[in-house]
Amino acid sequence: MNGRQLRTRFQGVAVVAAGLLALTACGGSAPAEKSAGSGKDDKASAATRSVKHDAGTAEKVPAQPQRIVSVSVTMTGHLLALDAPVIASQATPPSVITDKQGFFTQWSDAAAKNSVKVAYQGFEPEVEKVLALKPDLIIGASSGAENAEKFYDKLSAVAPTLLYRHDDVSWQDLTARLGKDLGLEERATEVVAAHDKRVGEVKAAITVPKQSAALVRDNQSAMTVLTPESAQGRLLTSLGFTVLEPPAGKGQTQGGRSDFAEFSQEKVADTAKDSSLLFVSHTPEEITAATARPVWKDLPAVKDKRVYDLGLDTFRLDYYSAGNLIDKIEKSFG
Repeated sequence: MNGRQLRTRFQGVAVVAAGLLALTACGGSAPAEKSAGSGKDDKASAATRSVKHDAGTAEKVPAQPQRIVSVSVTMTGHLLALDAPVIASQATPPSVITDKQGFFTQWSDAAAKNSVKVAYQGFEPEVEKVLALKPDLIIGASSGAENAEKFYDKLSAVAPTLLYRHDDVSWQDLTARLGKDLGLEERATEVVAAHDKRVGEVKAAITVPKQSAALVRDNQSAMTVLTPESAQGRLLTSLGFTVLEPPAGKGQTQGGRSDFAEFSQEKVADTAKDSSLLFVSHTPEEITAATARPVWKDLPAVKDKRVYDLGLDTFRLDYYSAGNLIDKIEKSFG
C-alpha cells in the first residue's frame, strides 16, 4: 500500500469515527423528551453523561446505549448478566474453558441467545474491526490479559469507552457499578439479589469442613494461591468457609493484582498443612496429577480425600461462573 492509499484509508477512518461520535452525542433523545419545557442543552445533557471509570472519565456516554462492543472477554459475562445490549465481544483462542468461538463456556449460551458476534480474537483490540461494528459505547478492562488502557485513545475515537478493573473487586460490586454507569441499576440489583438468595440456600444446606480452605491453581513448577479478598475467596467466605491466607512473604503477581499470587509448590504445601484443597480451573486429570507429586501426596487433605474440584470456569467469576461454583460446592459439601 503506497503513501497516498494509506492517507486515504486513515482519512476515511477518521471521518467515520467523527460521524460515530456525532451520532453518539445526538443519541438517546427519548429519555430527554421526558423533561417538559427543557431546552436543547438540557436535552443533550439528559441523552448523554460523563462517567468516571478506571482509566479516566468518558464524556458523552449514552444514557441508554444501544450497541455495546466489549473489548474484554472477562467483562462480557458481566454485561450479559445485566441484559446490556452487547452486539460483539473480544474472544480468546479456543480452549477447554471456551466454546469454539473463544467465548467463555459459562456464558456462551447467553451470548448465542443474544446473537453476540466475535469482534476479533486475541488480547489486543483490533480498532478497525471495532469501528466497523458501529458501537455507541465500548466496554473493556484495565486489568488482566485484555487490559486495553494503552489503546484507550484509539478506542475513544471510535465511541465513548469505559475501562474497568476486575481483579480487585467482587463481581457483585462490579455488576452494581456497571448497572449505575449503563443505566441498568434495577437489573443489577435483581442479579445480585438472585445470587445472594442462592448463597443463603446453599449455606444452610452444606456442612463446611472445620479446616481452612486453600484456593489453589497448579502451574506445574509453581502454585497460584487465591487470597480471601479474591472474588472466589469472598464467595467461599459468604458460604461459611475460612479461606487460607497466602504464604508469608511476597509472591509473584501480575500487574499488581491483589486477588492472587504465585509461590513455589513447597511453600504452598507447607502453608496449606491440614487445609482442604480446593482447585480452581482444572480438569480432574490435572488435579490427580498435581496431588500425586511428592510435595502434595502426603498432605492430610490428600490422604483424607479433602481435595475438591471447583470447575474449569472458576478462575474469572461473573454471575454465571459464580452460580456454577455454588453448584459445585453444594454437590461436594451438601
